[in-house]
Amino acid sequence: MAPQRRTPPHDTGSPSPLILGVSGASGLIYAVRALKFLLAAEYAVELVASKSTYMVWQAEQNIRMPVEPLQQEQFWRQQAGVGVEQGKLYCHHWGDVGASIASGSYRTLGMVVIPCSMSTVAKLAAGLSSDLLERASDVQLKEGRKLVLVPRETPFSLIHLRNLTMLAEAGARIVPAIPAWYHKPQTIEDLVDFVVARALDQLDIDCIPIQRWQGRD
Repeated sequence: MAPQRRTPPHDTGSPSPLILGVSGASGLIYAVRALKFLLAAEYAVELVASKSTYMVWQAEQNIRMPVEPLQQEQFWRQQAGVGVEQGKLYCHHWGDVGASIASGSYRTLGMVVIPCSMSTVAKLAAGLSSDLLERASDVQLKEGRKLVLVPRETPFSLIHLRNLTMLAEAGARIVPAIPAWYHKPQTIEDLVDFVVARALDQLDIDCIPIQRWQGRD
């Protein structure tokens, strides 16, 4: 049965939404924290998770992510710890390649794929769009909009590096999931939030309360 398609979370008089892509890489906490701060800051977010993401949730957290968009919205809000009154969230089915975000005529603030698997990187570098996450990412590139990729892999092979270089040359911003330490992190969330903040910086979004470098006294 085809997924239910509904009205996006904004109208023509509202600010454009940000697309949040979640691939099947390890580290779903990055996506959860990004969503938490974006919704708390009242952004409109259109979220698309790849098919592999379902398996990662099961493997990492022993949690089953719903397939249907409406149930998925409730799921992601619950994981992020934000209520329905905060921001606007619209989830897309990974196979709905006819969705709004699959078209270049649909205006957005850009897109961040967090975390981003090397499989997703390879397909984007080759211009392949086998699902909605890849198609939406490809649209950002062809329209000259901001695409931020947060790869979570180590070590990088030569193939990985060449694919990332090709995407950087095409206009994507590459923000590896590498935290800093000068802000004196005390928790895992502190480390995660630093990476998320640096990724959102590439979209000129500043909604995460991190201690930024002020220089030496």
